[in-house]
Amino acid sequence: MERKRNYIEKVQDWADERLRRMCGRITPGKRLAVILVMFLLFGGLSVYITVSSIYHIGKRDGQRLQIEHIRQFPLHGGDSINPLNRPEYGRNTEE
Repeated sequence: MERKRNYIEKVQDWADERLRRMCGRITPGKRLAVILVMFLLFGGLSVYITVSSIYHIGKRDGQRLQIEHIRQFPLHGGDSINPLNRPEYGRNTEE
């Protein structure tokens, strides 16, 4: 576990150093422009994905689902659900 943590920290340090070197070369005005362009790009993409997802909710579900109506369960011929009142158990219902 400690090995993984050390590796992750090394990768983070490498990426941080590389990003700082790249950003240190451009002027503050260009840096602000890059940040704003990235913000607008990712923000627009986020809004597009959200609106697209909401628009497509349930759009094709009705075509894919086949709804069947409930069929009547076949019942036995007797008039009672109590097994003691059934003629096949030796007791007559007229008693």
